[in-house]
Amino acid sequence: MAGAYEIDRRFCIAPMMDYSDRHSRYFLRLFSPRILLYTEMINVHAVLEGERERVLGFSAEEHPLAVQLGGSDPEHLQRAARICADFGYDEINLNCGCPSDRVQSGSFGACLMRDPARVADCVLAMRAASPLPVTVKHRLGIDDDDDYDRFAAFAAAQLDAGAEALIVHARNAWLDGLSPKQNREIPPLKYDWVYRLKRDFPDREIVVNGGIRSLDECREHLRRVDGVMLGREPYQNPFVLHDVDRIVFGDVDAEPPSRIDILHRAYPYIERQLELGQPLSRMARHLLGLFHGEPNARRWRRYLSEHAHRQSAGIEILREAERLVG
Repeated sequence: MAGAYEIDRRFCIAPMMDYSDRHSRYFLRLFSPRILLYTEMINVHAVLEGERERVLGFSAEEHPLAVQLGGSDPEHLQRAARICADFGYDEINLNCGCPSDRVQSGSFGACLMRDPARVADCVLAMRAASPLPVTVKHRLGIDDDDDYDRFAAFAAAQLDAGAEALIVHARNAWLDGLSPKQNREIPPLKYDWVYRLKRDFPDREIVVNGGIRSLDECREHLRRVDGVMLGREPYQNPFVLHDVDRIVFGDVDAEPPSRIDILHRAYPYIERQLELGQPLSRMARHLLGLFHGEPNARRWRRYLSEHAHRQSAGIEILREAERLVG
């Protein structure tokens, strides 16, 4: 059972720490009403003990929107899931893929792949807390583990517990010796394992993540799995999304927006946020890559980088930057 908004997992934007804030999500939503967006990973204790509106708040335009939680205690996650459901999210996702030292010290993230039974208990607890779908994002394995059967057993435990979908980053997570950045680049991609998982569980929803950089690549993956999740590419080059409705969702009548269209549609939101006291820099940083690959893209980035952080910066900074690329 889903939330108030229909979820289509054919195309998702990955949760990214320090990137997937509400401003970024609003901006990415302008490319398509169908994309499933995710929050950055939110520590379960921040949900239970923090300032909830600041931690969980979002704009209605961001739907469909999933919240990703980081935690390993079923009772804590159950309480947090109930709170997230009350906030109006459309899906609850459990992070079992982050390899950072900080996450490991909290006994969650990728290290949870060592304990599939505990993860299954977490899934069961969250499912009991609300009618929202619960999903799990995980890796292929830990460190040099190269055992497909162990990976498939972890997946099966979560599906048996009622996970509606599995989002698989098609790399191992190295918990010692590699930084989070290196963990996104050095462990080899093994898409064939994700394809095999889909063959082993043909009636369950399997989404592939990792190293995907174009909509054409997405279309190829969708021949073998149910969905694709793009990670860093849309944050560095958001215009990669401009034709997603036609290429991924099959809407042959969709009219891809131009970069200027997207920018102009973002202006009213930015002006509202400025009136609420949000600094321009928090929003402008998500627009830096909008003209990636275009003439004068460097002038656009430089102007925003030099001027958007100023305390008095307003919408006129963006309008002036727009003139540089017009």
